[in-house]
Amino acid sequence: MDDCIFCKIAAHEIPSTIVYEDDKVVAFDDLNPQAPVHTLVIPKGHYENIVDGVPADVLEAMTHAIAEVAKIKGLDRGFRVIANTGASAGQTVMHFHMHVLGGKDLGEGLI
Repeated sequence: MDDCIFCKIAAHEIPSTIVYEDDKVVAFDDLNPQAPVHTLVIPKGHYENIVDGVPADVLEAMTHAIAEVAKIKGLDRGFRVIANTGASAGQTVMHFHMHVLGGKDLGEGLI
């Protein structure tokens, strides 16, 4: 999509701190981190959310990217993965993405 900020990041039209990338996904650090580690994993293709017909191979690539981000960022004690779906759930960019959060105890607070 021409006006999607995440599509532009995936196409390297907007600079970002890339943590991991392969042919299907890009992972980059969030500009407004909610934890010491806050990395977003996005598919390179545009899907509005997790229930927008995302192909299985893309979901598999996202899972692999999450594992790579956890290794790269040293999240061996644990981490949280969140996918907000729709504005009412807190999704602010309508391009499917998963938040990888960690680097501190996340046992309290949000579920």
